[in-house]
Amino acid sequence: MIGTRKLAKLFLVAAALSPVPAGRALASGGGGGGGAAGLHLLAMDPIAVPIIDADRVSGTLNFKLVVEAADAEAAQRLTAKLPALRMAAIAGGLEFARLDASALRAVNVADLDKALTGAIKDVEPGVARVLIVEVGASQS
Repeated sequence: MIGTRKLAKLFLVAAALSPVPAGRALASGGGGGGGAAGLHLLAMDPIAVPIIDADRVSGTLNFKLVVEAADAEAAQRLTAKLPALRMAAIAGGLEFARLDASALRAVNVADLDKALTGAIKDVEPGVARVLIVEVGASQS
């Protein structure tokens, strides 16, 4: 049986190694200031879209995104527009999966990044960058 102290240590290690939590996260930007001068990140829930090949589903494209806002005001707007940003990411992912993805080869992350960044920036120009933190393709 695991003792309370050992369990607490395991929890702290797991929390330190876990990815950015869902929602808005702020980190200082190098200088002594945080808040408005910091990094404004918004993590999205994982997205999975089908890979269509010759009129049949041949696999699934899975990815996780973190959106960086240009400033604190844009971060507030992005938080309110999260469903619209997610729909844009799904649409961009579907288009990429239809044209450029295969369950049998590695995902071209540079092209996926261009597709997702363009789709999301069309919805909200306050997005500074779209960061792909996890990506993969699998056969069905």
